[in-house]
Amino acid sequence: MSIIQRDEGDYFGSQETGLEAIDYLDSKKPEHYVYLSSNYNNLGNVTSALGDKAKAIEFYNLAIKYEGDSASTRTYRNNLGKLYQDEKDYNQAIAIYRAVLKDEKTGTTAFARVLTNYATAMWKSQERYNPVKDFTVALNIRKKEKDLWGQNSSYAHFSDYYAKRNLDSALYFARKQYITAQQIPSAVDQVSALKRLIQLTPGDSSKRYFAVYQQLTDSIQQARAAAKNQFALIRYEVEKNKADNLRLQKDNAEKTNRLIGLSIVFLFAGTGATLWYKKRKQRLELEAQSRVKETQLHLSKKIHDVVANGLYRVMTEFEYKEEIDREGMLDKLDYMYNQSRDISHNVEQQSITTVAYHDEIAGLLKSFAQDKRRILIVGNDDEHWEAVGKRAKQEIKHVLQELMVNMRKHSQADQVLVRFEKVGETMRIYYHDNGVGFLPQKSRGKGLSNTVSRMESLGGSITFVSEPGDGLRITASIPLRKR
Repeated sequence: MSIIQRDEGDYFGSQETGLEAIDYLDSKKPEHYVYLSSNYNNLGNVTSALGDKAKAIEFYNLAIKYEGDSASTRTYRNNLGKLYQDEKDYNQAIAIYRAVLKDEKTGTTAFARVLTNYATAMWKSQERYNPVKDFTVALNIRKKEKDLWGQNSSYAHFSDYYAKRNLDSALYFARKQYITAQQIPSAVDQVSALKRLIQLTPGDSSKRYFAVYQQLTDSIQQARAAAKNQFALIRYEVEKNKADNLRLQKDNAEKTNRLIGLSIVFLFAGTGATLWYKKRKQRLELEAQSRVKETQLHLSKKIHDVVANGLYRVMTEFEYKEEIDREGMLDKLDYMYNQSRDISHNVEQQSITTVAYHDEIAGLLKSFAQDKRRILIVGNDDEHWEAVGKRAKQEIKHVLQELMVNMRKHSQADQVLVRFEKVGETMRIYYHDNGVGFLPQKSRGKGLSNTVSRMESLGGSITFVSEPGDGLRITASIPLRKR
């Protein structure tokens, strides 16, 4: 599912599904290694596409670690080299490519792919290096093997190299790429080729390419939007079946326990009636006392959840919404009134549970999701929060709420990623959205300034990185020794 989502351009969904898949695999079982390596390689691809290069490198190294097949290992090493190349760390990329070429069989499509990447890295790191000979060797291999995807790549590299050296050659190879992309067929590669043709074609001649480019781009956007929800029904059915199975297991266990209890009662009824009666009476008294305490605690919790939290949510909307829906607010207050009035009638029907902190955080973040806005949460595991003190948890919750309110008011984002990671004695929180970022003429408001104060009061730190139109990245660090 994760690989299909990646192929459809849903990188956030692919990352979420790939991370979930890890829970089903055991790193201690060799028979799981092939799935672990494939999954980590895919996670490296999508994480790189989302811009988190450091995490992508970590995923690629894990893919190499668990892969036992040498051919697949060379593919993953090539991907790692390509990532270093995109980051302009050409020395690291070239070293990886040379090692792979040394082990790769000459004349194969895999050899052609690595040779093309090697020649590109050499050309971009050394201005006088001429990659045409290597590009030609790779292209001839791909033609011989009838590798249209590889030929498409070769034509793109040729066009890029000649773009500033020989315009006619650059145009020739851009047209070859466009024709090959139509044969594959690949809409994304057609768009890539059309972009080159628009840039390279002189005068008004480029207009005919632009019309096709615009049409294809719109089609790709529509296809990617449809892909984001294609697995929603499958996930729903899986979770429903899982819940039904757990409920059935619970019912069977309760029936078994009742049968065992009845058997014991009948076995000892004749000889231990008096003793049983006294113990039962004592147990019932203790249970009655326990129920009274549970009822009191439950009432207190219900009042807090229904009244206090409800009022806080309404207050938050009054504070942050520029336009107030008066009828909507009245409906919410009327709902809280009815809920608080009926607490005493349904308290015994409700199960008494304590909401875990990680569930509380998940509920807070997902409350800001909408039909056109996805909230992706990664690393929000219960064990990550065990070493975090009560005060720090409270401050973290306020900080996250402030970030999400700021996102909703200003960012125009439709994709938001919040990731939690425990590194040594530090808890780190990463926030990333694809919104408009901070506008140059506006400074951070009081709310975001308060987040800095909250982090510093815990001995931690928070940094904001933003370029207008390129989203917002935030990193917060909290030392775990500060309780």
